[in-house]
Amino acid sequence: MPRGWLERERPSIIVLDLMMPGVDGLSALRQLRANGDTIPVIMLTARADGVDRVIGLELGADDYLGKPFMPQELLARIQAVLRRHAQPAAVPTPAEKRDALRFGRFRLDFASRTLFCDDEPLKLTGSEYALLEVFALHPMETLSRSKLVDVLHGPHSDVTERGIDVPVWRLRRLLEDDPANPRRIQTLRGTGYMFVPGGSDDEQSL
Repeated sequence: MPRGWLERERPSIIVLDLMMPGVDGLSALRQLRANGDTIPVIMLTARADGVDRVIGLELGADDYLGKPFMPQELLARIQAVLRRHAQPAAVPTPAEKRDALRFGRFRLDFASRTLFCDDEPLKLTGSEYALLEVFALHPMETLSRSKLVDVLHGPHSDVTERGIDVPVWRLRRLLEDDPANPRRIQTLRGTGYMFVPGGSDDEQSL
């Protein structure tokens, strides 16, 4: 994907077809994220293989839509992704006045809105940081999906509760030794999530 074009045009969102001629959608997405670009991306595919969907999400796709689909569905997904990438509602707790949260190899600096691992900054999208901040400010609390949607997007948002699952999944890939068996961001079946800073037997302070 030409960098010059993106810098000149700078669309609000990119819709990538998995079966594009020349460069396939996954390769284009991989290149985009390798360059540090966090522009929202929706992947399209006619393949029934769920592996491609997982790979696309792992590479940083924001949503995935299978063919055939109605144009209205694609439009609705575009609008939902753009809303998720919009500036989230302010978290009620004044996080910027708090000291950094340290847990294991990680340090969450509220003032700079940056997550560090071994003092190296990690790349987070705005929605991923906002979600991590909510978790960090409410450790060991049960947070329902509906509450997380309300805090991050406002009480009248039409973002679905399942819209929280993708940023949770991405945070787990950063924070967990084994994302398939998370210890820091735990799923409370039928309820929501709980952030356990010491989930890997490390020390934490706030």
